[in-house]
Amino acid sequence: MRRLLWCMVLAVGVASLLDHTETTAHEVRPAFLQLAEKEDRSWTMLWKQPVLEGRQLPLSPVFEPACEAVAAGPEEFTGTARLARFTLACDPSTTVLTIQGLSATLTDVMVRIDREDGSTVNHLLRPERPSVDLADPTPAASAYLWLGIEHLLFGIDHVLFVIGLVLFIPGRLDLIKTITAFTLAHSVTLALSVLELVTVPQAPVEAIIALSILFLARELVIEPGRRSLLTTARPWIMALLFGLLHGLGFAGVLSEIGLPRDQLAMSLLLFNVGIEAGQLIVIAVMLALLWLQQRFSQSHTPELAYSWIMGSVAGMWTLDRVFAVIV
Repeated sequence: MRRLLWCMVLAVGVASLLDHTETTAHEVRPAFLQLAEKEDRSWTMLWKQPVLEGRQLPLSPVFEPACEAVAAGPEEFTGTARLARFTLACDPSTTVLTIQGLSATLTDVMVRIDREDGSTVNHLLRPERPSVDLADPTPAASAYLWLGIEHLLFGIDHVLFVIGLVLFIPGRLDLIKTITAFTLAHSVTLALSVLELVTVPQAPVEAIIALSILFLARELVIEPGRRSLLTTARPWIMALLFGLLHGLGFAGVLSEIGLPRDQLAMSLLLFNVGIEAGQLIVIAVMLALLWLQQRFSQSHTPELAYSWIMGSVAGMWTLDRVFAVIV
């Protein structure tokens, strides 16, 4: 009883600390800068900056040699990002681009150059690498691999769900089947959503994703005999159903920045491979920690504490996201 009480206290404390990060719980969305060449050889720039907890990240693009940018209209606010459009007085594809302020953040900047002939070049700028020579012909699709990895690792709700599956499934064969079902499901809905074959509003999807984490946490903390038949007899079906929802959530970042037209399939494939790589990293770390715990201790307190933390955080996210849908 005392152990359970301590787990509950710890869960409330950690949930309180994490709750203020709810706006980034799903992911740290990247900024997006698009440079587009027009038929008359002029250039326009679209600059999309993430907005977190109502505050715009202090990021600004700087070209070297200097390239004058003139506002082409009023700024727009989408709820999660602020959009600004400019016309440029130079050819930016021959300059060095630096995103000032990026080193002090956890986000990335996807830079896309769309030429008039239909070709596309993409660059991914990161806090440790905030500059790029835009004349460098880096393959457009390669940036999406790293974007997929970071998308998973920084998506706290997806990480919680994957860890919950590892804790819930004791047998390695059952775990492989369950993770495979989850992977196949979210790969399908990710592709359908990105290709716009299925269109679902993000707010309800994210609310249900939070609810899926809460459900899994409940299954973890109750006695095995009281668990639902679906999770005990066919856990892979549960993972399959929830994976369909998580795939729609994964598609959110790609809907923000889009995919290069001339490398659509490869970009989508690499983004999905990146997600799976991030997922495997989480699973490997969790299995290693469980092995160490079983080797040096027989206590189940860590698993119980994590389950309560997972449920408490997911409960807060569910309330916040449902409220956002209603309002």
